[in-house]
Amino acid sequence: MNITLSADEKLVAKAREYAQAHNTTLNQLIRDYLERITGHLDPEQAAEGFIKLARMCPGCSDPGYVFDREALHRRGSWS
Repeated sequence: MNITLSADEKLVAKAREYAQAHNTTLNQLIRDYLERITGHLDPEQAAEGFIKLARMCPGCSDPGYVFDREALHRRGSWS
């Protein structure tokens, strides 16, 4: 379905720049946003988004850190 939106020219220009910087289109950004807010995100699309986010924002654990579930629960830092 096609829809028509009204938006400030500068806002649209900035959104297009953002989309281009993230290798997508303004249309795709809007579709993704609508899917996200309505809870209709395809599982494959969610996984791809997670992978992209994980690559863009890697963790910052101390060198040599190894995840230990039992130690985490003993400390209670999961809450």
